[in-house]
Amino acid sequence: MRDRTRPVLSGTALLAGALLLVSCAAGGRAPGHAPAPAGDRISRHSPAPAAGAPAAHRAAARLRVKVLQTLPHNPAAFTEGLELAGRTLYEGTGISGDSWVQAGPPGRKPTVRASLREPLFGEGITVLGRTLWQLTWRDRIAVERDATTLKELRRVRYPDEGWGICFQKDRHRLVTSDGSTRLTFRDPRTLAATGRVTVTENGAPLSRLNELECVGTAVYANVYATDRIVRIDPATGAVTADIDASGLVRADRLAPGAVLNGVAAVPGTDQFLITGKYWPTMFRVTFAPVGGTGR
Repeated sequence: MRDRTRPVLSGTALLAGALLLVSCAAGGRAPGHAPAPAGDRISRHSPAPAAGAPAAHRAAARLRVKVLQTLPHNPAAFTEGLELAGRTLYEGTGISGDSWVQAGPPGRKPTVRASLREPLFGEGITVLGRTLWQLTWRDRIAVERDATTLKELRRVRYPDEGWGICFQKDRHRLVTSDGSTRLTFRDPRTLAATGRVTVTENGAPLSRLNELECVGTAVYANVYATDRIVRIDPATGAVTADIDASGLVRADRLAPGAVLNGVAAVPGTDQFLITGKYWPTMFRVTFAPVGGTGR
């Protein structure tokens, strides 16, 4: 469904300081992303496998966000992709007729912006040096842009639904998601698929993988319509860390359709920028073990 209007998700938000939960369980469907079937939903509290289980089936580390800085974010942005290259923050948004990609210093007015004409629905983005890839949802098109000017250079046929994308530099490959349980590896020039892996958490498939961030040999993924980020070993597909990003924005400051989406690693550090669709704020954070010092 391509819709100019803002999506409405069913959700329940507790008071500030408690966990924030936004759910699609009541049947709401956000443009760009359909809720996963009930059988695909994985509990955060799934039992750990027995001792001696294969490495891919071992319980993931439990982490939480530790906020270091709060920055402003455009509350009108239906954020689909977020990436920091050097000191430039790139952000891509969705909604047919209101999709764009922009670049500029984090927390400040962007210095350049480029729009996608209707009916294209923008999705994930990633930077590859001098160029940038921007996916579309169901339009079967990926757009290559100049990373400095954001001028469109060419369009390439894209056979799958576009959700998230990141560039794994050490393997010289793109990693993409389509809302399913799989990650697909692609040639960074042609976008041709070169391999796939099924993502599992405690041995069970994990779906709704959305916005992606490649950091070294790991891939971080937002689990769509939840307050979770997971760290994935792309060699095995195993989730190696479950990151709780709940409670960052007060419930009374969230518009309908406002869900966590946007993970950008800060180069040369262990820090990340995270935000969400229609969120009024963005956060510079680290991921700390659950039970450590307070936020």
